[in-house]
Amino acid sequence: MSDLLLDINLQHSPDDYFGGEWQVANRVLNQNDPASPLALASQLELAPGKLVARCPGSGPAQTGQWDVMRDEMLNRPYLNFELPNEATQALVTRLRRSADGLQSQLNLYFASGMELQLNRAR
Repeated sequence: MSDLLLDINLQHSPDDYFGGEWQVANRVLNQNDPASPLALASQLELAPGKLVARCPGSGPAQTGQWDVMRDEMLNRPYLNFELPNEATQALVTRLRRSADGLQSQLNLYFASGMELQLNRAR
């Protein structure tokens, strides 16, 4: 990933900046179930209304839904994830993109305390 990523103002970022195929670059589990699909995922595909969590070596990918919700006071983005055996919400704590939009980095903080850093290259 390039060192030339720019921080995006989360209060004004378009929701479609969160979509795409993301690779899990870093993960901190905290109190999250280590066997949950999101804790095991190596890749998350966020298509409009569709979530695919791919976990290497643990069978087929888990599919579900996702959407963006914003709090009313500060307009901070939260991502809601719904899989067959897991439903959770994550605050977007940081979004960075290259000037050409080809590379992105997304940091999520889940209600369980799990943190994910995701990278995307188009």
